[in-house]
Parts: sequence; C-alpha cells; structure tokens
Amino acid sequence: MDHFLYRNGSLHAEDVPISDIAAAVGTPFYVYSTATLLRHFTLFDEALDGMDHMVCYAMKAASNQAILMTLAQAGAGMDVVSVGEYLRAKAAGVPGERIVFSGVGKTADEIRVALEGGIRQFNVESEPEMEVLNAVALSLGKIAPITIRINPDVDARTHAKIATGKSENKFGIPIARAREVYARAGAMPGLDVVGIDVHIGSQLTELEPFETAYRKVAELTEALRADGHHIRRLDLGGGLGIPYEQSNSAPPLPLDYGALIKRKVGHLGCEIEIEPGRLIAGNAGIMVSAVIYVKQGEGRDFLIIDGAMNDLIRPAMYDAHHDIVPVVEPRPGIERQPYDIVGPVCESGDTFARQRAMPPLTAGDLVAFRSAGAYGAVMSSEYNTRPLIPEVLVKGDQFAVIRPRPTFDEIIKRDTIPEWL
Repeated sequence: MDHFLYRNGSLHAEDVPISDIAAAVGTPFYVYSTATLLRHFTLFDEALDGMDHMVCYAMKAASNQAILMTLAQAGAGMDVVSVGEYLRAKAAGVPGERIVFSGVGKTADEIRVALEGGIRQFNVESEPEMEVLNAVALSLGKIAPITIRINPDVDARTHAKIATGKSENKFGIPIARAREVYARAGAMPGLDVVGIDVHIGSQLTELEPFETAYRKVAELTEALRADGHHIRRLDLGGGLGIPYEQSNSAPPLPLDYGALIKRKVGHLGCEIEIEPGRLIAGNAGIMVSAVIYVKQGEGRDFLIIDGAMNDLIRPAMYDAHHDIVPVVEPRPGIERQPYDIVGPVCESGDTFARQRAMPPLTAGDLVAFRSAGAYGAVMSSEYNTRPLIPEVLVKGDQFAVIRPRPTFDEIIKRDTIPEWL
C-alpha cells in the first residue's frame, strides 16, 4: 500500500496534488510520502513484537536526511555501508549506538571514524578486515563490537546483480569456515564478538530462501555457543521485495516474515536485527516527469520525457519494471496505445519501457513512475551535465523540497581548471 492515489481526477501524494508540486519545483522530481515510510517501518517493527529487536533501515535505499530523521524519530536504527552514510546518519540525529556498519570494503580510516563517533556493531566481511579492525580499535584504546557475516550459500532467487548469499558472491565468510574464523576473532583483544550476520540478497519475493538461511544461522549459533562464544545478537539482513507491477501477486508480508524469524531463531534468546530498505522506501516514492515530445517512429511511437536514465537508472541497469501512470487520471474505457517511453540521454539504454500501453498523451503531460523510492535518487548522477533532480517530502497537505535542483552554474563551477590552461 502507498499514499499516491487519484482524487478528483488527479494523482495526489497524500493530500497534495502532484501537479502542484510540479508547478512549484519543475520536472523531473522525486516525491516521498511520510505516511507510507512510517507505515512500512511500523509493519516490520510490529512483526517482531515480543522479541528484543531493532529495525535498522538500510539507508542505501534512500538516504536523504529528511527520510532518515523521519524513520529515526519513529525508532529506527540505521544500516550503513560507507563512512559517508555513517556521517549522514549522524547528521540526521541518529546516535552511534543505533548504527550498524556493513560492507565488504571498510577502510582503516572509515573504521576509525565510526569507533571514535560510536557504533552499535561492525558486520565483518573478511579475515583481513577483522585484522584491520582489531588493530585500529587497539590503537584507539577501544573494543570494537562485531558480528561476522557468514555466507550460507543460499540461492535468493532474485536478480543476479543483487544476490549476495551464494558461494560465488563477494560477501561474507563461507559458513563451512565460520567456527574457525570465530575462534580467531575471539582471540583478538580489540574485538568483542557479539553475534552473527547474514544477508542473502535484495528483492526476495518468497520466504523459502530466508527459511533455509535462518535455519543455518540457528545451527551455527548453537555450535558457536558450544565453542564458548557469547552469541547474543543475530543480524538477519533485509531483502524482502516489493510489487513493482501492480498486476503481479504481492511478495510476502512483513508479518509473515516476522513469524518466520520467530519460528526459526526465536528459541535462541538473541536480540534480533533486521535491515529492510527497499520495502520501507520503495513504494514510498515516485518519480514525476513531463512529456517533451510524442514521436512517430518506424512501426512504433515514442514518448520522449524529461526524466532520463541518470535520474532513474534501474530500468537501464537491471531491466527493471516500473508502472508508469499519467498524473491526470484517464477516463474510464479510454483506448490505450503502445509507446516506447524514453529519456533524452544520448544512449539507446535510456529507455524506461518498450511498447507500454498508455492512454494518449501530449507534450507537457505529466507521468509518474511508481515504486521509485528505493535505489532511485541515491543512484542518480549528472551524466550529460543533467542536474540532480529535486527530492520532495510530503506530510499530509504539506510538502517541502529536501534536495534542491542545482543550477548549471553550480555544476560547472565545481570543476577546477589547472593553472597551465
């Protein structure tokens, strides 16, 4: 469910007409719904009711500080994968003890910043990282709380580029070596081994891969405790998918996911962490664009819009589907026709949809890309010297620009010309 609905023939974000935002900020732009963000966070939080737990929002999905503050004030922790995300979370008022640091390539400098600023735990991905973390912690006179990410060799049945839990993926320690690696970590004086971390991928649409992974985590927990480790925290990752096509069957609900967690690891008495990102932010945001031209081609027609692959790269990178709807509600029974929906970037890959059935549209009409709140604005760029597009947050009948569109002068003045030119 989201809060982007037609009212009186016009698409709204909560109580704000999308056309009003377009008139104020220009197109293209992203707009997020506070009500949807909070609803989706609450679904996860309530799904783990009765367990000691923390829902750590995977902020790589959408990291604007206004979104982070909205979720943090509701009780969310943060899952970060770079020192930039760590500092962004801190700037949004999230205390260090509610921040989990994940990622395969943490540098010594990044580790130092997080240890000095406060951190809930590091999710360690490799033995070399473990050695660096131990050395940095000792140099600062600190003890670093860690979990070790294990790779359970589980097929998440998702897109190959976002699968993370198979043996050929770059993530984590092979589960077959887990006890050996934990023994090594336990002997390092700068580390406090607090638990186990696992994450098998993103956009999972069934629970069975989670069930297989969490069964392995439960077995490993008992084995590590038998080895003398005080395993008291399980970071179970995220990855629950969203319905990108409204006509498709919905992925499992957070309530069902929570029931699975309770069934598989609830008996262990551990604090549970989960790291959802896409399901919290995905349906909480849309991208709005305007039609520039309707072009007749050889055997097909094109809608050329002012949004491009640099604004929303998922279709070009993942062949991802987004439902695309007109902002003015089509009349019932209106005949639709197929269009290729494309942007103005000089690449054939700048194509959002091929032969998509749409009602007749003309230059200036607005269209909305649904389910664009996750991995949309955060993956955007200024390719072709196209400014990053505004982000807007709506709450009830109010809206605010939370990332303005830079001017061309601002973009160009970032370049520094060598003195010899």
